[in-house]
Amino acid sequence: MRILFIVDGKTGVASPPTSEPAPKPNPGNVYYDNCTAVIAAGAAPLYKGQPGYSSNLDRDGDGVACEK
Repeated sequence: MRILFIVDGKTGVASPPTSEPAPKPNPGNVYYDNCTAVIAAGAAPLYKGQPGYSSNLDRDGDGVACEK
C-alpha cells in the first residue's frame, strides 16, 4: 500500500512502515505470590480461568480468588 501526500507543495509517495509492531505480552504467564500482590497489581478479584488465577489464592474454593 502506498500513500500520496503533499509537503510544501511537493508531491511524494510514502511506503508503510517496515518495522513490525511489538509483540503483545502473553497474559497466560501471569503469576502472583499472594493476594497482596494481586491487589497491588489492581487485578483483584481473579476468577477461575483468568490469567493469574490459582486455587492457592482462592481460600473458599468458589472460583473467585482474592475477593474482598
